[in-house]
Amino acid sequence: MQRYRECHDFYHSICGLPVIVEGEIALKWFEWANMGLPVAGLSAVFGPLRFKAPERKRLREIYVPWAIKNGLKARSLINVYWEE
Repeated sequence: MQRYRECHDFYHSICGLPVIVEGEIALKWFEWANMGLPVAGLSAVFGPLRFKAPERKRLREIYVPWAIKNGLKARSLINVYWEE
């Protein structure tokens, strides 16, 4: 979990997702699909509950399909040693 937290900002850069609430939730979907971490899945599901309708729609129609598709086909990012 420490490695996951330490590398989170790298994942934003690699995925090109903005550091806003929608980008955070999209990244959680990507992380869940890519690494299978339960904490990412829980955040992805429950995080958008406070979103307004347009944000939920954008997340559902654009971000989530992209995140799941690319998270599943990418090699696991948790195993990349960025320090090297």
